[in-house]
Amino acid sequence: MGCRREEVTWSRLRFGNTGFQNKNRVAILAELDKEKRRLIQNSSMNNPGASIPLSRPALNKDFRDHAEQQHIAAQQKAALQHAHAHSSGFFITQDSSFGNLILPVLPRLDPPPPAE
Repeated sequence: MGCRREEVTWSRLRFGNTGFQNKNRVAILAELDKEKRRLIQNSSMNNPGASIPLSRPALNKDFRDHAEQQHIAAQQKAALQHAHAHSSGFFITQDSSFGNLILPVLPRLDPPPPAE
């Protein structure tokens, strides 16, 4: 029975302070947000032109997205060629929620006629 009491006490130590931890996290996040706003306000007052958004980061992001798409397309093509060369199955390139570059295609076969 003494062992069970130790488990309950250990459990309270580990999980009993979650309400306090959540309040502490909220307070820290609020303080960080307040500090962030203060810094943004100070930087815009010191550099009036700094608040004008530049379009370059969007161009860089678009360029990276395009390069990433080309890289994925090249990987898909290589995976598709490898699968067709080393398998008797048929595969297609398809976006997959599991990150697969290619997916196997299974033929639909008509069911056999019912035996009489």
